[in-house]
Amino acid sequence: MATNILDNIDLHKLGELLQQARKKCGMTQADAAKVIDAARTTIVAIEKGDRRLKSSELIKLARAYGRTVSDFVRPSPVIEPLAVQFRAAYQRSEQEEAQITPIIQRLEELCRNYLELEKIVDAPLPKNYPQEDDVTGMPIEATAESIAIAERQRLGLGDGPIPLLRDILEQSVGIRIFYLKMPAKYSEIYSYDEQLGGCMAINLDHYEERRRWSMAHGYLHFLAHRRKPVVDFDDQYQRMPESERLAEAFPKYFLMPTSGLLRRFNDMCRTHGKFTPTNLFTLAHYYGVSIEALINRLEEMKLLPSGTWDRLRDRGLKVRKVQQELGLEAIQQRTDIVPIHYQHLAIEALDQGLITEGRFADFLGVDRLEARRIAEALREHSSGILEETAHLDLRQA
Repeated sequence: MATNILDNIDLHKLGELLQQARKKCGMTQADAAKVIDAARTTIVAIEKGDRRLKSSELIKLARAYGRTVSDFVRPSPVIEPLAVQFRAAYQRSEQEEAQITPIIQRLEELCRNYLELEKIVDAPLPKNYPQEDDVTGMPIEATAESIAIAERQRLGLGDGPIPLLRDILEQSVGIRIFYLKMPAKYSEIYSYDEQLGGCMAINLDHYEERRRWSMAHGYLHFLAHRRKPVVDFDDQYQRMPESERLAEAFPKYFLMPTSGLLRRFNDMCRTHGKFTPTNLFTLAHYYGVSIEALINRLEEMKLLPSGTWDRLRDRGLKVRKVQQELGLEAIQQRTDIVPIHYQHLAIEALDQGLITEGRFADFLGVDRLEARRIAEALREHSSGILEETAHLDLRQA
């Protein structure tokens, strides 16, 4: 019975959930007070956890907020708000605070949803975490390359490109990665919580090459500075700390390992007798990095003369135009806000009757009509795979 549940529930947690639901549907405390025929101060007390609700009041509020009672009384993990972690770690201007706080809150909401879906379906995300590296006082470049080589070996990636970086970090390591809209100067947000594990938000509006670089940057923080929350944005530091210099160096070694890059560069030079701009574009596309990042890497390896990027840019090089002329398609990656595993957990919970269609829409952050379209697409994807492979003997495939 609802009364028994309310007798034993954490009032502060319930108040917080009610407040979030009220704000999400655009109601004021005065509006909510009218729903249960009470004073506004009563709603204030309920949301602070200072007043116990009657079951009839919870039913009315849930209905007014477009939610079910179970949305408020189901067991939910207690997680320190990410905004608190970041506030303790960073001094930001009021303008920066206003820009980034809603994004941090959205990341936290999505991470909580992910954990909740795992509990509903009883399918926790495997955590294949390496031991955290102690890198204090170590030489930056050598340490960055050493960590990159060790991690590639651990994940069985060899020395080739990593085409599906987001999927690898989620499914092979257990990092929760979301693509969220951010102001252009922000690249990524990284956080760690004992229950959630490693979490990242990547700027959805950046090109895929930059998103991959940001992911690798955030991954270094997970590997070497696991419990330190990070908001990465342009011109952040007057003097860059050691931890950030390591994170800046890591992506080039992780995404373009020295041995593989050197071999492919030499192969191209032998085949063509020189290393042409076409070779440069083909190689950058192969590794899924920007032209500038590849040139910088080749310059550091003494394979190209310094200043190559500046000379090409001064000649009016239009990167996207050249890529189109060479038939190099933009790197294809799912730009879904939530990872694919999260989506499959949500559709499984819906199909098993463990959540409502409205809750499914909430989990995906869309309206019900879009939720139905996504649900059909996910079902078709799953059934299509099963139909195509049903006749195979996997021992002989």
